[in-house]
Amino acid sequence: MNLSVSGNFPNRKEASFTLVELLVVISIIGLLAGLGFPAINGAMQAGKKTEVAAMAESIKTAINAYYTEYSTYPSNTSSKTDAAFLDLMTNTSGTNAGNYRGVVFLEVPAKFTNSSGIVTPRGFCKNGAQSNFFVLIDTGGVGYVRPKSNSPTLAITQVPSSVAVWVVDPVNSTRAVGTFK
Repeated sequence: MNLSVSGNFPNRKEASFTLVELLVVISIIGLLAGLGFPAINGAMQAGKKTEVAAMAESIKTAINAYYTEYSTYPSNTSSKTDAAFLDLMTNTSGTNAGNYRGVVFLEVPAKFTNSSGIVTPRGFCKNGAQSNFFVLIDTGGVGYVRPKSNSPTLAITQVPSSVAVWVVDPVNSTRAVGTFK
């Protein structure tokens, strides 16, 4: 009986990778991952800014809807989206000050609320802090608002708008994330 061993096993020289080839491939993968992580982090931060700007636009729309319903802006609105503001815009009982018809003007996702009212989601500000939105309403009918009066670090001094809603950018305190149109 004659057994041939060479026919059953592949030629090892052609079917395997050398250690150097494997190290080169691993190095290239590591380099690409190192270049990709900062880009991913930047995209995530940009997404959070967009999400906060969309919430600011929703708050502004709710304030304008309140004006449409009652022909006046909310009178108990402080300069921030505190718990009283949240109650005014979301309560359906009709007993809270100003919203006697019990209209829900704003639906706020849970990540935008805490005991302080409507806030930025965790991860937007540094160290996991959360910040209320600033609200500025042109109740005098002058045709503009002055965001710098509420946020002294902002570069924005005057905006031709009846309502402005914003948060100070956590990366650059002279810029705002929100709506000024």
